[in-house]
Amino acid sequence: MATERELNKRIKSIKNISQVTSALAAVSASKASRAQKQVEATRSYAENAFEILHNLSSQPGVGQSTHPLMYARPQIKTTGLVLITGDRGLAGSYNTNVIARAEAFLQALDTPSQVITVGRKGRDLMIRRGYNVVATFDNLPDPPTLYDVSAIAQLVTDDYLTGKMDQIFICYTDFINLIARTPTVKQLMPLKPLDISGWAASEYVADVDLTGVSDRAYTYEPDPATLLDTIVPRFTLLQIYQSVLEALASEHSARMVAMNNATDNAGELVEILTLDRNKARQTSITNEILDIVGGAEALAQG
Repeated sequence: MATERELNKRIKSIKNISQVTSALAAVSASKASRAQKQVEATRSYAENAFEILHNLSSQPGVGQSTHPLMYARPQIKTTGLVLITGDRGLAGSYNTNVIARAEAFLQALDTPSQVITVGRKGRDLMIRRGYNVVATFDNLPDPPTLYDVSAIAQLVTDDYLTGKMDQIFICYTDFINLIARTPTVKQLMPLKPLDISGWAASEYVADVDLTGVSDRAYTYEPDPATLLDTIVPRFTLLQIYQSVLEALASEHSARMVAMNNATDNAGELVEILTLDRNKARQTSITNEILDIVGGAEALAQG
């Protein structure tokens, strides 16, 4: 059994750690609240832009030759994946879950793959496990702007247009609320949803709901084809930007929950160690009394 002095050192150390985790939880709560507002403010815009894009592509006179980013390649030789993780840990299972989702998707592919990582945690682990990481981005500002993610969008677009990648997906954590979040793989390019029924990796890719999109009535000026040429490159940037926002909100909320749990666990551990310390103190006092009584009896007998 540990001595009273050792237990006092452990209690002091745990209290110091709990102060750190409590401060991290407070900071993360503030960042999570701000990130949640930003995600909710842009989510509707991204969803409506997606709807308009696919409505435009289905208009009469708009063919597959309108924009090369829209339609699938006849033969898939290489699949790309943009993986968004955090730069830091202390966020519970946040990074582990999204990386596990990305690995499951990559392992289910029947084509060679290339990975673009956003965040140091994903970069380090994917390189360590032998995946073909072709580009990395980290230390994005918090909160990010469209300009901050424009380099990612430009790289992805160039790789698709030059044929380095024939289809590209993005893996990130979809923010639901401060408690719940879901690792998600979504199609990034081509922008027109692929028919992935029966595909080996289809179970890891989120479904795209296009019910009634092409049937909705819009009036376009000047014409659908011209607008499509303008919207498509911007929509690619918007998709990546929205994914980064979702991932940041998920990371901050995960860190807030993890640090709150760590603080609570530290408090419980302090209570247990305090009880053990009191027992050790009582045992020490009892032993001292027994020594005194034993000494007194020995003197009396002598």
